Amino acid sequence: MSAPSPRPSRPWRTLGAGTAALVACAVCCAGPLMAVLGGLGVASAIGALWMPALAVLIVAAGLAALVVRHRRRTTSCHRAPAPVDLGMPTAGPRPGAEGSDATR
Repeated sequence: MSAPSPRPSRPWRTLGAGTAALVACAVCCAGPLMAVLGGLGVASAIGALWMPALAVLIVAAGLAALVVRHRRRTTSCHRAPAPVDLGMPTAGPRPGAEGSDATR
């Protein structure tokens, strides 16, 4: 059996183990953290491009709706002049009714 060491314990071992754990954690979590940050960057880039494109699309759809509405309004109220056949009214009894000459 060996006797206990008279030298005081060095705090460097604990500090070294803590540093090693910190480095291992940083290396382990670096990939997922970079993926999350990269995903946020891509999402913001898409949003930066998508929002103006969406605004242009909304304006184009609104203009198209106005044009279609205007065309429907002008075509629905515009009638070409043409002769209309109203038919001749009859003053006598209807054909096939009781008392008419056709049933006798």
